[in-house]
Amino acid sequence: MDVAVFAHRIQFAFTVMFHYLFPILTMGLGFFIALLSTLEILKNDPRYGAAARFWAKIFTINFALGVVTGIPLEFEFGTNWSRFSAYGGGVFGQTLPLEGVYAFFLESGFLGLFLFGHGKVSRGVHWLAGMGVAVGSLLSGYFIVATNAWMQHPVGYAVDANGTLRLTSFWEVMLNPFAGWQYLHTINGALLTAAYAIGAAGAYYVLSGRHPEFGRLSLKIAVIAGVILSLTQAFPTGDMNSRNVTDYQPVKLAAMEGLLTTQPNAPLAIIGMPDPATARLIDPLYVPGLLSYLAYGNSRASVKGLDAYPKDVLPPIELTYYSYHIMVGLGTLFIAQMLLGLFLLWRRKLESSRWFLWTLMLAIPFPYIANEAGWTATEVGRQPWLVYGLLKTPAGTSPTVASGETIFTMLGFAGIYALLAFLFVFLVGRIIVQGPDEASSH
Repeated sequence: MDVAVFAHRIQFAFTVMFHYLFPILTMGLGFFIALLSTLEILKNDPRYGAAARFWAKIFTINFALGVVTGIPLEFEFGTNWSRFSAYGGGVFGQTLPLEGVYAFFLESGFLGLFLFGHGKVSRGVHWLAGMGVAVGSLLSGYFIVATNAWMQHPVGYAVDANGTLRLTSFWEVMLNPFAGWQYLHTINGALLTAAYAIGAAGAYYVLSGRHPEFGRLSLKIAVIAGVILSLTQAFPTGDMNSRNVTDYQPVKLAAMEGLLTTQPNAPLAIIGMPDPATARLIDPLYVPGLLSYLAYGNSRASVKGLDAYPKDVLPPIELTYYSYHIMVGLGTLFIAQMLLGLFLLWRRKLESSRWFLWTLMLAIPFPYIANEAGWTATEVGRQPWLVYGLLKTPAGTSPTVASGETIFTMLGFAGIYALLAFLFVFLVGRIIVQGPDEASSH
């Protein structure tokens, strides 16, 4: 691979993965802010309103840093990926600006009203502001996912005489069959991450003996929501998203599952290490016929392996395989942990089970890792295509940007992002140390 192309890919991967750490929680918390605001009105219980305003503070920090870290991505389309922008800008140039409209105007406008309108506007208006925060974050997420889904499965376009793409149907792009389940799986993962954040904060307060009532409320919400969301992350959203991959990107399916040879009654690899040189998995643990059943609803069906495709269209096998299995493995652990938490809640032993509270509090990095691993499998598994079946990745880069320039700017981003990460931890930590009463009283 050309050194400049490799540098462009590494820089974009680094900047987009760091940026995505913030929208994960933003999209998830927006829903819970709206839920808590609704429960405050329905139950006439101010504890829910205080919790909503507490999490709105953390939402604000996430939102601000998400905006700051997202801006370089827009410029990278023009600097590092100019040929891609010229090629497909007629299509994704319609969806990405809409995301900006909803993120900058709808979310930020309602967020300001929600944060500073408490006690100054009616309860109904304040509730509507909370709903607006949730709707804005969910809508902005859809425009991003729809853009990515078009890159995974391009629809609604025509090729002009000069070889560039022209949008023929906006709604065909927005209602792309690849987008629906991909979006639901993405949002479900964000909601699960928010549930873990709420649960971790609740565990911290119960363990420390500070704000125990808020801690108990947070734990109850987190465990109940976590059970639902961890299960729906696997079925139906994960399963149906995988079926889209089976239908539209079967070579990615083979890489994710480590299926190196075509075979009927294809097994599902629980663990194993792919070795492309020998076309086998090293030390595998298989469930016979399960991959055939999950892919086609028939355990005897034949599933194409990587040997069925030309080598020049194979994705990076090991990275795709391992990132996918990290996501699935962590998702399985989430289900087990939240079901255990629900059992303890049912037995009224959740708050006294300090060992479980510690596991819940220390688990907070893992939903982020699972989200990032899932997107790594999605994007790396699409290679060598930038727009699937139409434009290969090297053809979308900027020919005049040298590798040294990209490496230099990436080092600059790394330094700035390290400072932003420190600032994020400091600000969020300060709010958590202050506690919900203090955080919600300003």
